[in-house]
Amino acid sequence: MRLSAGAWKVKPFSRKRPVQRRRQAARRSQDRQRVSATSQQELQTFSVDYPAAMRQAQAATLAALGDGHKLIEVEFPTSSLQGVSGDAEGANEMTYSMGFLRQFCRSFQQNAAATRIFFPDKKEMEVARTGKGIEEEGGAVFDVTKFQLDYLTTPSGFLDIGIDYGKTDITTRTRETDELYIIAYPHFNVNEIIAVDELYQRVAKAADSPIVVFNGELDRIRSGYYPPFVYPKLGKLAKSFIPHFQSAYYIHNFKGSRGGVLFRAYPDPWQVLSRRGDSLTLVHTQDTMPILKDVALNIL
Repeated sequence: MRLSAGAWKVKPFSRKRPVQRRRQAARRSQDRQRVSATSQQELQTFSVDYPAAMRQAQAATLAALGDGHKLIEVEFPTSSLQGVSGDAEGANEMTYSMGFLRQFCRSFQQNAAATRIFFPDKKEMEVARTGKGIEEEGGAVFDVTKFQLDYLTTPSGFLDIGIDYGKTDITTRTRETDELYIIAYPHFNVNEIIAVDELYQRVAKAADSPIVVFNGELDRIRSGYYPPFVYPKLGKLAKSFIPHFQSAYYIHNFKGSRGGVLFRAYPDPWQVLSRRGDSLTLVHTQDTMPILKDVALNIL
C-alpha cells in the first residue's frame, strides 16, 4: 500500500506523553517490587528445551485436572521455544504438534482406553494413525495406541469457506466410557473450535469430563482476530466459552528490540520475562492472564 506524502509528517508531541512515561515508570517500579516478593517463592522457570517443556506441560496439566478444572489450555510454539506461530509452514507446525502431543499423552497412558483424542478432521486423524505424508518426520506417531482416536470435522471444499457440509453430530462421536477429551490443535478452521464448544455443552459438561485443548491458538479468539460480524459464532464463544479455560501451560513470545515471553505453568502466577540475547529476566508477575497488547506496550 502506498502512503501519501502527508502520512510521513511528524506530529507534534502530546503534552500527555511525559505523564504517560511517569505512569509507566511507576508501574515498572511496582512490578519490580512485586517480582521481588514473588521471587522469594519458587516459581517454575522457563524451559530451555522441548523435553523439559513437555515435562512441565504434563505436570501442570495433571495439577490443573487434580484441582478440578474442566477446560484446560496447553499452548506453546512448535518450531522453536523462542518462536511464534507462523514461523514454520502450517503443515509442518501441525506435524510438530502431533509429535509433541504423542509425548504429552504419555501422562494419560494408564487411562488411554477412556481418553478420546479429537484431531481437527478425519484426514489429520488418518495421518496420525498411519503416518502417511509425514514419513520424513518419523512416520506414524499414533500407529499403535490404546487411545481413542477421533475427529471434529470432515474435510471438504465447503469447509475452506467456513461451511461444514455434511456435519456429523458431535454426540455420536463420543462414548459413555470417555473420561477425558484431548483436542489436537483445533485452529486451522473456525468450525473446529466451534465443534469443541458443542462437545463441551452437549456432552462433557453433563458428564463432568475435562477437555484439554492442545495448541488451539485460543488467543486468536481472545484478541478479536476473527471479526464478530463475519464470525458471529466465534464472537459468542469469545464471551461464553473461551474465558472459562484455565491455562495450564502457556508460552507466548514477543519479538523485536523489547522482546520477551509471557509464560505460565500451573499453578504458578503468570510471568513476563524480558529477553536480552540468550538471557531471560523476570520483570512482572500477576495472578490473571494479562492482555498481550498490554504486555508488549507497557510491561516489556
